Amino acid sequence: MSISQTLLGLLENGPRHGYDLKRAYDERFGRERALHYGQVYSTLARLLRDGLVEVEGIEAGDGPDRKRYAITAAGRTQVVHWLETPEKPDSYLQNKLYTKVVLALMSGRDPTTLLDAQRAAHLTSMRELTRRKRGAEVTDHIVLDFALLHLEADLKWLELAASRLGPLAKEIQS
Repeated sequence: MSISQTLLGLLENGPRHGYDLKRAYDERFGRERALHYGQVYSTLARLLRDGLVEVEGIEAGDGPDRKRYAITAAGRTQVVHWLETPEKPDSYLQNKLYTKVVLALMSGRDPTTLLDAQRAAHLTSMRELTRRKRGAEVTDHIVLDFALLHLEADLKWLELAASRLGPLAKEIQS
């Protein structure tokens, strides 16, 4: 996820302080990986340098002065472009699991052990995500469903790979 684009998108609803941006980001997008304050302020500094945000006001307080950032017209244009540009679908033509299966076959190891261990890890993860869906809000459901569907696709691939180990081994050894 692009932190820059996301902060710009959050600023479209109105000016905010860095602290408010971090809180809004973490609430909506940072469930597993909250932003560090340093990330927020370094990103805002780059956006300011690039003319995508501006400092709308500075408030003095007990601590350091607080800057309120606002998105510029160039920043809005960038958000629109980002939202309208489809993300490149990941083809996953090269992945760690495939590499491990091939290397296991090349070294004479039993790849079935690897596939079984991976299947168990995926199922554990799927049970945890399914547990988290209970009582979750709709935004959490959407995020968790995304993760679950990807894990389900991986499980199908694991089954397919297991069913083709014989022909794959012959091809690798020839």
